[in-house]
Amino acid sequence: MANAKIAVAIAILALFQVSCAAAPRNSKLGPVDVGAAADDALDLDLPAGMRHEKQPHHGTPPSLSARRGGGGGTPAVMTVNGFRRGESGGGPAACDGRFHSDGDLIAALSTGWFAGGRRCHRAIRITSARTGRSVVARVVDECDSRRGCRGNIVDSSPAVWRALGLDTGVGEVPVTWSDA
Repeated sequence: MANAKIAVAIAILALFQVSCAAAPRNSKLGPVDVGAAADDALDLDLPAGMRHEKQPHHGTPPSLSARRGGGGGTPAVMTVNGFRRGESGGGPAACDGRFHSDGDLIAALSTGWFAGGRRCHRAIRITSARTGRSVVARVVDECDSRRGCRGNIVDSSPAVWRALGLDTGVGEVPVTWSDA
């Protein structure tokens, strides 16, 4: 019975990977959701790259498991987020109910990747497609795909951007990520 369960799990994972590979990737910005709740309000004092403007979800939700190691990780779009009180991230982090310093190496993952909180406090490796640099960050929050966040987002602190040698003013960049 245990062997049958393992075989079914492996078949499901294989189908999931095939469907994710075949799904179209959409990295175009969509319209900003102006009807968002008050806790999603933009801090107008932040530079444009620090504002987390939630985007509509497009396509199939991503796999719950990122590839480990050598395969380069799961392709994603990295956005910049302020995790301090009053910044662009909205309320406190989903994993611990706290606000965090922008100097911390931290990230929020899209709902599918956040996996109902199973990735809370786990380390992930983020690699910039532009600079080739990698950094390990800790997952502290969810970028809620039910409230406008696209399904392929790694929303990270300014410290992650600096560690990758990237300018936060760009707003979003292609990255890969994996469990560290």
